[in-house]
Amino acid sequence: MTPANENDPASSPADLAELERLLAADRERTVRRMAALGRDVTSIVETTQLGANDDEHDPEGSTIAFERSQASALLASATTHLNDVDAALTRITEGRYGRCEDCGEPIAHERLLAQPAARRCIGCATRAAR
Repeated sequence: MTPANENDPASSPADLAELERLLAADRERTVRRMAALGRDVTSIVETTQLGANDDEHDPEGSTIAFERSQASALLASATTHLNDVDAALTRITEGRYGRCEDCGEPIAHERLLAQPAARRCIGCATRAAR
């Protein structure tokens, strides 16, 4: 393991504890958001079952389909985010948190403050996005 430096989130137990608190709070918010989105999807589905079954001629059909699609997409995104947060918490427990999964270098503390579940340093994330 490389020696700790100012860019290594594990160099300070206080910094690591702060990041873990951020992740735990993010996890709690995400779980609440997923529950709300799940209720929205259920409500939309129930509404469509009570209404007309002819989406083509129902003036509300396309709106309801859009709302269902949007709520489902937001729920899928929240689920992915929750998995990322859980993976970051696991990395903390295993002592692997704050290291880039691609190059192995420390992820800058500022990046982790902005995105606590980040898996890559800025350089590798930029290359991966291309």
